[in-house]
Formats: sequence, C-alpha cells, structure tokens
Amino acid sequence: MAVGLDLETCDKLLTTTRSVRQRLDFTRPVEPEVIEQCIEIALQSPSSTNTQLWQFVVVTDADKRSALGKIYKETFEVYWAESVAANPQAFEDVSPPMQRMINSAHMGEAPVLVLFCIKEDCLKLPLFEQAGAYGSILPAAWSFMLAARARGLGSCWTTVHLRKAAEAAAVVGIPDGVTQTVLMPVAYYTGEDFKAGGRNPAQSVTHWNSWGKQR
Repeated sequence: MAVGLDLETCDKLLTTTRSVRQRLDFTRPVEPEVIEQCIEIALQSPSSTNTQLWQFVVVTDADKRSALGKIYKETFEVYWAESVAANPQAFEDVSPPMQRMINSAHMGEAPVLVLFCIKEDCLKLPLFEQAGAYGSILPAAWSFMLAARARGLGSCWTTVHLRKAAEAAAVVGIPDGVTQTVLMPVAYYTGEDFKAGGRNPAQSVTHWNSWGKQR
C-alpha cells in the first residue's frame, strides 16, 4: 500500500490523463506560472544516469505558434496521405477517435505550445544510449501532462512535426546538438472531467518469465 497517498485520486489522475484534441479551449489564456509549475514537476522525473539533460521550449508568441502549427499541419497531412495510400482498406471505416485526430490539426491555435527536447544529438548515439536519452525526456513529458491535467489543463502528445524538425528548430532557435521529441499543445479543457480510455486487459499484454506465459 502507498503510504500518505490517496490511491483513488492517484489512480484517477493516471487513468484519465490522455491526449486531448477536441476539448481544448483556445480562447482562454494559460498563465505562465502554471506552465512553470508543470515543468518543475516534470523535472522530478527519472533521467539516464541522472544526467538531467531535459530542455523545455515554451512557445506563447502568436507568430511562432502559427509557424509551428503550419509545420505540424503540413507534416500531418503528408503522413496521413501516405498511411491511407499504403493501406487503404484499413482506413475505409474511420473510427471516432481517429476522426478526432484527423480533425485536430489546429496546433497553432493553442495558447501554449511546449517542445520537449534533450540536450544531446540522439541520432548519433548507439542504440542503447538513444534508449536512455529518449527514456529521460519522455517520462518528463508524461509528468508534465499529469501535472497539467491536475490543474485543469489539457494537452496532446504529438511527434509528426519531427518530419520537419529542422524547420521547427529554426522557428524557435533550437541549436544543433539538441534533439526534439514531443510537441504538445496546452490549453484549459472544456467540460467537467475525463473517463478512462478503452484498453486491452492487462492479462492480454503481460508475459510472465517467458513470452506467451501467463501467471
């Protein structure tokens, strides 16, 4: 049992924090202090050998948000067209969650964008070091999402802009040697709450001691 923690509250936060696309309030400003609080919490996440190479680029400037939004929209449209062309049958009947994703390419309208970066050129690293590097910044991005959710903010995990990472870097002056990962729109969400998402049972994706073995 967790000592000093309200498990019901913790479990609700963990199971109802998700990518929010259709319920972001683009008209309501987000206070810089709230973003800073979320980053302070993100900084408590683990990092490979405690190197703490996280870097966070918070974008509130309207022109820069618009430029990043344009890059995201262009890359998403190309990605989506390629996906449909590669497997048209899989996209004949688009599910409601997938349709929401298609309709949500309005990145530049969010009041805040956050780029989660690591101060290392991950593509030049051996595979095991790449895993450590990405495994350092991605938990920080997830912690940021949890902290944002607890403060009434929605966010959405996106990476498709990385197809034009150099263009995105130029918009906000990210130097060489820094690897971008997640680009996250952040805004207050509308509505009262979120439900847990539909997922496969844990038993169906858990292997004990050997692949395919159940407990």
